[in-house]
Amino acid sequence: MIRSSFAVAMGVVGAALLTTALAAPAKAEEPRRGGILNFAVGAEPPNYDCHANTSFAFTHPVRPHYNTLLRFVPDNYPQVEGDLAESWEVSDDGLTYTFHLRQGVQFHDGSPFTSEDVRATYDRLRNPPDGVVSIRQASYADIESIETPDDHTVIFKLSAPNAAMLSNFASPWDCIYSAEKLAEDPNFPRQNILGTGPFVFEEHAAGSHWIGKRNENYWDPERPYLDGYRAVFISGAPMVNALSAGEVLAEFRGHSPADADRIMQQLGDKGVRQESPWTCLLSVALNVQKPPFDDIRVRQALSLAIDRWGGAEALSRIALVRHVGGILRPGYEYAATDEELEALPGFGRDVEANRAEARRLLEEAGYPDLSFTFTNRNVPMPYTPVGVFLIDQWRQIGVTVEHEQLETRLYTDKLLGNELEAGLDFACDFMDEPSIQLIKYISADKSAINYTGSIDETLDRLYEEQSRELDPAKRRELIREFEKHLLTQAYQFPTIWWHRIIVHHDKLKNWHITPSHYLNVDLADVWLAE
Repeated sequence: MIRSSFAVAMGVVGAALLTTALAAPAKAEEPRRGGILNFAVGAEPPNYDCHANTSFAFTHPVRPHYNTLLRFVPDNYPQVEGDLAESWEVSDDGLTYTFHLRQGVQFHDGSPFTSEDVRATYDRLRNPPDGVVSIRQASYADIESIETPDDHTVIFKLSAPNAAMLSNFASPWDCIYSAEKLAEDPNFPRQNILGTGPFVFEEHAAGSHWIGKRNENYWDPERPYLDGYRAVFISGAPMVNALSAGEVLAEFRGHSPADADRIMQQLGDKGVRQESPWTCLLSVALNVQKPPFDDIRVRQALSLAIDRWGGAEALSRIALVRHVGGILRPGYEYAATDEELEALPGFGRDVEANRAEARRLLEEAGYPDLSFTFTNRNVPMPYTPVGVFLIDQWRQIGVTVEHEQLETRLYTDKLLGNELEAGLDFACDFMDEPSIQLIKYISADKSAINYTGSIDETLDRLYEEQSRELDPAKRRELIREFEKHLLTQAYQFPTIWWHRIIVHHDKLKNWHITPSHYLNVDLADVWLAE
């Protein structure tokens, strides 16, 4: 048996986590209680359900109200530790996960937390009732049964080993819900906040702010340190100005290099700058159920038109994108090398040859004067500059594109509602792990986050095989085969990977950057200096 009561190493991120903290304190300081943390969020959550969301606009204001079974150690990614689970065991064959839960935990309405709440939560995640959206349902397909022998023990039985399972139990999206409330209404979390987390929900003023206050009955008596927080919905230049002026102390998603430089110049020695690679990618999603994107030649042409190498260099000066890569983060052990990338469709460095082939394909497919609407999100960074870049790239092969930018709720509704023609999708998740990140690309009837409508049994088979393969070299070969097939079919194809830069006031203490902007946002550990 494998047992851990505090933290266990999980996964390998390949290249070492490149974190730079400029102007960071020289030594640890004693946490101080009190104060309200004001921080900026560049968009607003479309609803309140963790299981149905994918955006920072959700996690940053909402996540502090909830706990998960496990969580990532705030200052030691990618290790995990117990959150609502106090300890756990994994059987030698990898088929049984037993969690021992904390006792005395209460939901914010005073009702007791038990193993039944964990069971109900994961039943909802893996087998959502009609009308309930579970974005990550495919992540839990291997769970065969969930047993609750007593109020503080929960046992997951798997049908097959899954290399990503422990990572999934630490997912920030797996908010634990009240079994009682789910029984009354499976969609209760969509419009209601009821968690066990460090902060109690107080107010959501649409278009303005979100407020949480300290949970005085939190199971960890030392935390949270803050009296509360106020998430202010603000973006672009107003957000930069507010951060520079101290009206907000942080924005936890990421800044462009230019904005980060400007803020640091304003803050001087009162500013802290942290940088990291980012497990985020903007990709082009094409609805293969609708002409002309049901034609592989059209899809391939649109990918071939993009100068990713030149675009990365140019965009990195103005946007928070920087790295050329395939479907996994550049530098990660399972990601394609530059040499492997250059052999893939759309990644060759001879841009003119690529575009000549793109024009030929469009002509052959009968669309020499192709035009379409490209749906994008109205988040200025990096959606707008990347969208503008893509439209210019396609213009150079004779394609005319209308740029439609929607606020987050309408954008999400369009992706989920099969109304998409073509759009800029995002592939972000909470850690580097192929079994988590490749879910987006398997068949749409198996993955709620595949917005292309594609059904591809080859990708489904390769996904399954790589998730079971424990030999790293063999697993890497399967992933390369998956990537080559996906980029050849071009249902969805990468643009440029992100690079994360966070600037915050030095008054904000004990916040640590990670490669994911979904982590370290529960605010349980941060505190404010006087």
